Amino acid sequence: MAPYETFCVAVNTVIFSVDTQQHRLLVLLVNAQSAQPQSGWRLPTALVRPDESLAAVAGRILQDKLTVDHLYLEQLYTFGNPSQQVLTAPERALLVSYFALVRLEDAALMTRQGSMTAWFNVGQLPELEQDQGAIIDYGHHRLRNKLAYSPIAFNVLPELFTLKEVYQLYCTVLGDNFADYSNFRSRLLKLGILAETGIKASRGAGRPASLYRFDAAAFAPLQDQPLVFL
Repeated sequence: MAPYETFCVAVNTVIFSVDTQQHRLLVLLVNAQSAQPQSGWRLPTALVRPDESLAAVAGRILQDKLTVDHLYLEQLYTFGNPSQQVLTAPERALLVSYFALVRLEDAALMTRQGSMTAWFNVGQLPELEQDQGAIIDYGHHRLRNKLAYSPIAFNVLPELFTLKEVYQLYCTVLGDNFADYSNFRSRLLKLGILAETGIKASRGAGRPASLYRFDAAAFAPLQDQPLVFL
């Protein structure tokens, strides 16, 4: 009988950042600076400590890399490919991936001596370590799908926002041609999960725009129903 495989457990995070000013969707990557540099960039990764939950490790990674107030975080997938190598683990790794969404203007990178951390456009990634590209692609696919049927955008927007800011976030992730603004605005308001504050804000050129907030109480009875945001 073949012996049972032994595993270590690791967590990595696909941290996406929305840059609505330059219409870019970015992903956070790290690369160690050492006498023998790694062959490429990788996603932030950490081994699970005996007393930690998986979610706690994902939170630890985020706190180590970013200072941010508003974000969305969700478990993405568990990878158990025998070829998967994680950090300096001496044995095969069971890798649990999370994905997160933040706004670039709200996220400050933490610098650590001996490592490089940088944002990269998801369409222009540098040389990556093994399997990292497939994980990023899967996270991007999940993010696009989540935006279509759930209100995750409001986890990363400021408490008060304009409808144009919501639209710009969707355009950055999904592309400019996903929907025209008028139809998107009409469909979003029809859901009844946004409350108009009565406050106007001047953000850029044009007339002052109405500020809205996400109404969690109005969304509560709808959270188990299929919603269409697009």
